[in-house]
Formats: sequence, C-alpha cells, structure tokens
Amino acid sequence: MIELVDYLVKPYESYSNTQIYLEAIAAFFGLLSVVFSMLKKVWVFPTGMISTFIYVYLLFNWGLYGDTMINAYYFVMSVYGWYFWLYGGDDEDEAPVSMMNTQEKKQAVGIFLATILLVLTVYYFKPYIENGFDSIQLANLSFQYDWIQYVDSITTAIFFVGMWLMARKKVENWVFWIVGDLISVPMYLVKGYGITAGQYLIFIIPAVMGLILWYRDYKKTIQKV
Repeated sequence: MIELVDYLVKPYESYSNTQIYLEAIAAFFGLLSVVFSMLKKVWVFPTGMISTFIYVYLLFNWGLYGDTMINAYYFVMSVYGWYFWLYGGDDEDEAPVSMMNTQEKKQAVGIFLATILLVLTVYYFKPYIENGFDSIQLANLSFQYDWIQYVDSITTAIFFVGMWLMARKKVENWVFWIVGDLISVPMYLVKGYGITAGQYLIFIIPAVMGLILWYRDYKKTIQKV
C-alpha cells in the first residue's frame, strides 16, 4: 500500500503547486460534467469546458499532445453540443436522445481512423514542435513510436467519437466513454498522473449509469412515436 502511494505521489514532486491545484480543479469539473451528462443536463457543457480548458494548458506543457488534442476538441464540440442539445430538435426544441443511424456509423469510423492518423502524425513531428519549429529538427526527424503513442492514438480516437456522439445526443456515446476510461486509467498511471487516472476510474461509474438511463429514455421516446 505504501509503495502504491509513493508511486502515485512521487511524480508530483517535480510539479509546481499551481499545476497540482489546476489538475485537481480540472478533474473536479470533469467529474461534474460527466454527472450532468448522465442526467441529460445541459450544464454538462459549461462544466466540461472549464475542465478541458485547464487540461489543454497542462497537457501541452507536459508534452502530451494527443491528450491536448482530445481536450481542445472537447472544448470545440462542447460549444456545438451546447447549441444542439438546446435547439437540435424539431422546430428548434430540445434534441431528443436517439441512436446512431447508418450514416452516423460511417462518420464515426471516419472520425476514428482520421484521428489515429492525425495523432500519430503529431507525435512524429513532436521533436520539431518541442524545438520551436526549428527547421534543423525537421530535416533530422527519425521518430520511433512506442506503445504509449499507439495506445494514446487509439484512446484519442475513441474519445473523439464519444464526444461527437454525446454532442449529437446518441446513446452509444457512453460505450465509447466506458472503453476509453478503462484504457485511460492504467495509461495515466504509467504516465505518472495519479489524479487524472483516479478521475477516469471514477468516470466509469456514471458512464455505465448514463448508458442505462439514456437507453431507457430512448426506449420511452420510440414508444411514444
């Protein structure tokens, strides 16, 4: 038990107090966002935007560009989702919970594959980015991917699709969140970000509840038709 605590705490010895506080605040608002999403409350978006804005700053400074892209994308999709949830229904009413159609499934596959390609490309150019876009670095690129980059790319793609589906108020968004959360817990532990790993572990509970509640709501909706 002591060894586990040391493993979780030790990485934070190199962080400033500001970074630690910001990560805790971002994790708190991230959890609030998931709870509001589970309850189908539009507050999912403003709380999520606070969390993602902080994480964009932290993750970019930590050199985790795939994770940075996830949160920047979340922020943009939150703006879209906020509007869609309020006015995406018939006659600009609140959008109902629904399930993916064939076209949306094809779009989800496209988003997934495009995201993996994008993240792997960013990692390839990571030395060039970290050195202020130095042309010398660009000429000498010979980046070798390791398992962290591959897992990060797949996780990013899963979350990109999940966020898009949540913004569209699709039941299946919760399946992607659950799978992504399960992958993220050990990944963030390996990276040394215990607070964020704990956040993703907690996320699994409301995500499972959200899947159940949203599916029930969807069934009620189609029964009324």
